Amino acid sequence: MADDLQIIGETKEEKYQSLLPQIKALVEGERDEIANMANICAALKFGLGFFWVGFYLVKENQLVLGPFQGPVACTRIPLGKGVCGTAWKNKEIIIVDDVDTFPGHIACSSLSKSEIVLPLYNSKKEIVGVLDVDSETIASFDKVDELYLKQILQLLSL
Repeated sequence: MADDLQIIGETKEEKYQSLLPQIKALVEGERDEIANMANICAALKFGLGFFWVGFYLVKENQLVLGPFQGPVACTRIPLGKGVCGTAWKNKEIIIVDDVDTFPGHIACSSLSKSEIVLPLYNSKKEIVGVLDVDSETIASFDKVDELYLKQILQLLSL
């Protein structure tokens, strides 16, 4: 699938603009949410070169590792713990420029330096998981990432 992506543009925003319709085409017509999450992870990982991209899904009042691309990851995250658990608890998008400065950061990989986490909502506006994206570079994420990752999450019909 990664070989079929056509990423055009030099800026991050141009790359997202190029990738967004391709992700839409990947998930359109597919009803299986896990399959769609897996393809979204692959498209983001290989299309934008992120270190780690994955979903954590709410199960039994904790976040459980779902589809992802990248090195092995933490399997379970309690509510309010780390960046993912905090984004879930506070129902907010969190951008962390330097994960070493985030109180209670869970270091699944010492190579991860910055992170963005977005809550994933179902049709009833309940949080059912989070999208976690990590970079090996300090301060990789900004409002551009937030804008386009939100649009990508809206393509999921949960």
